[in-house]
Amino acid sequence: MLRRLKEQIKGKKVLILGFGREGRSTLRRILEVGGYRTLAIADQRAADPGTEIPFLSGAHYMDTLDDYDLVFKSPGIVLPEDPSSYRCRVTSQMELFLEEYGARTIGVTGTKGKSTTTTLLYHILQEAGRDVVLAGNIGIPAFDILEKIGPETVPVCEFSCHQLEYIHVSPHIAVLLNIHEEHLDHYGSFERYAASKHQIYLHQKAGDLLFCGADVLPENGNCQADIFSVSDHDDNAAVRLDGTQISFAGRSYQIPTEGFHMLGHHNHLDVAFAYAICCVMGLSNEEFDRPLRSYEPLPHRLRFIGERDGIRYYDDSISTIGDTAIQALKSVPAVGSILIGGMDRGIDYDDLIEFLANHPVPHIILMYATGRRILDEIREQYPDFPGQERLLYVETLAEAVAQARALTRPGEACVLSPAAASYGIFKNFEERGDVFRELVFS
Repeated sequence: MLRRLKEQIKGKKVLILGFGREGRSTLRRILEVGGYRTLAIADQRAADPGTEIPFLSGAHYMDTLDDYDLVFKSPGIVLPEDPSSYRCRVTSQMELFLEEYGARTIGVTGTKGKSTTTTLLYHILQEAGRDVVLAGNIGIPAFDILEKIGPETVPVCEFSCHQLEYIHVSPHIAVLLNIHEEHLDHYGSFERYAASKHQIYLHQKAGDLLFCGADVLPENGNCQADIFSVSDHDDNAAVRLDGTQISFAGRSYQIPTEGFHMLGHHNHLDVAFAYAICCVMGLSNEEFDRPLRSYEPLPHRLRFIGERDGIRYYDDSISTIGDTAIQALKSVPAVGSILIGGMDRGIDYDDLIEFLANHPVPHIILMYATGRRILDEIREQYPDFPGQERLLYVETLAEAVAQARALTRPGEACVLSPAAASYGIFKNFEERGDVFRELVFS
């Protein structure tokens, strides 16, 4: 891998675009292999790279991209133009990583469930004695795991839409869980966002494998891989989830109901994806079952965080779309209050509003810009919304928790499932979940 990196940068003017976790990882490896002609870093916010390397910052930090031969773009950086319009070549850590290891990589993406599915797959395969490494959007830059990769190592990688957006290579085993409205502030349209997700399979070859939600199957001719659809409602799907029973390739597996920590049918669907992939990797049901039971869900993903004054509290801060709030209400028993709202990115909330109209949750506590918008839409467009007295708007999460503690009865649950982004209010969804916990138990 390092040889490939050195060949890529040899004699070239190189720019590292974005200096977060991945940008710093890229800098370390480029300095390690050397051979570049010049090297610079660009980020909107100034930072100290710890070297004498030029650092471009401020509002115009991307104005000089064509002064370079090769640009390593970090995820999340929005290019002003399409990469094809630049004279420089735009690449990324993940593109180089897949060029080297893509033929044995398992890559997972989707609007929701990708971190859970990625870490679940890694945990099960590792516990079953397979040589695997974890990397990607899970918070582990691909360049940071190179020393862990041996001749037979299988990388298990989570891919965000930003990591996929401009790549020209796909993993051997690709997983596309689902696609919902998300990141419209970045992409401008659902179609452009979906196109970035499709990159997970668009460059696969004959003999590669795609495990794909039945609702997001490739159009005819768009995928050369062997396709396995996964569904909880399509009887013709290759991987079928019926309640808690998974069927695939003549095999079946019963998801345990006891000693299992993943709440909700949506998580069971993630398990179905993992089961099918583990089957093609040669695991027996016994090898799959034991680590599945020991898997601990990631924080802030519909997780029970404790009880206070007889009220059960659940943190689902990862929720940024309406469907996840719907799944939370379906999964948690006896919900007395749900906290919804955050940064408004213009996504559609009709399905969530219609679900709330028919759900018996007695207290719907709305907050921030999204909460205000949902409240206004209900009042203006849904005059027959049952029990509008259930709706309560507050400005902040602190006020929402205070109202939930006062209104939720002992024996009921309070669920934070915001169905909206945290940006502009909190650093990220993790901080939002941590603040929720502090407010509940302080």
